[in-house]
Amino acid sequence: MEGTDNKIYWHIPGFCAFRLLNQLLMNMMKDYPEYFNEGYAIGSSYGTFPGAIWNGGRAVIGITQKTQIESILKIYNSRNIPVRFTWTNSLIGEKECYDTYCNLIMRLADNGMNQVLVNSPALEDYLRANYPSFKMISSTTKRITDKAKLEEEFAKDYFLVVLDYDLNHDEEALKLIQDSGNAGRCEILVNEVCFPGCPKRAEHYAQQSRMQLEFDAATPFPCPNIQNPRTFSECMDRPAFIKDTEIGSYIERGFRQFKIAGRGMPESYLLESYLYFLVRPEYRSMVKSKLETQLRDLRNRASQGTGKRRI
Repeated sequence: MEGTDNKIYWHIPGFCAFRLLNQLLMNMMKDYPEYFNEGYAIGSSYGTFPGAIWNGGRAVIGITQKTQIESILKIYNSRNIPVRFTWTNSLIGEKECYDTYCNLIMRLADNGMNQVLVNSPALEDYLRANYPSFKMISSTTKRITDKAKLEEEFAKDYFLVVLDYDLNHDEEALKLIQDSGNAGRCEILVNEVCFPGCPKRAEHYAQQSRMQLEFDAATPFPCPNIQNPRTFSECMDRPAFIKDTEIGSYIERGFRQFKIAGRGMPESYLLESYLYFLVRPEYRSMVKSKLETQLRDLRNRASQGTGKRRI
């Protein structure tokens, strides 16, 4: 991803969990650019390989073999799209920085193209010292809503700063970023499903970090939003949601980096998000049908053991 062109970059979730849908989307954007909004491009795909203790935001338990890691990295990097690791576990200290599995992932991805989201100061220092080719990005999990602290964050050596979604429509914050010349370095999360101003959000991030460290997939969290249906239509009613018709006003002010949420959500939620934000309205129904058909075909082939289809 280049920072000197006029493209509008979209950062999509689940480079591992949603790799099949993401592959099909990337292929369609290349083969049928007329279906998509002009100038839009995939800036990165973010997420984690299961079981990586540096991961934050959402606990993802499991393990990925080395050959699978290499294969998934190739899916994106061969298309000149960075993989962005969500190394935002806020509980990482110096000891955890030497984790064998996480360092293996970093070595395999160390090609000058890929990126990391950071939250823990200890891990950020370690990554800067040992993997300087990775672009460092300040994570929204830091929950920076104070304007003075936001200014301080942009003054640091970050490739991008992901804005807290509570500031998506905060004119004072947006003008501050614009006037300081940092709109191009600001990434905006457009479709967060959680409550605005949630008093438990930071606590929830810490709990997810602990779950990741302890390989705990079962501990519940007393979230007031947990019982609500997590659908894209429900997300559109949230105050932080940015409508497709509003994106142009952000672009006019110099904002060029947008993030689509979806980790831990159903694939249907992610598909609806892609259609809404990336695809021209007149093509959404057709693109949805094509993607659903291709996904179904690929999964049927895999379940029947009829061989792999190159995508």
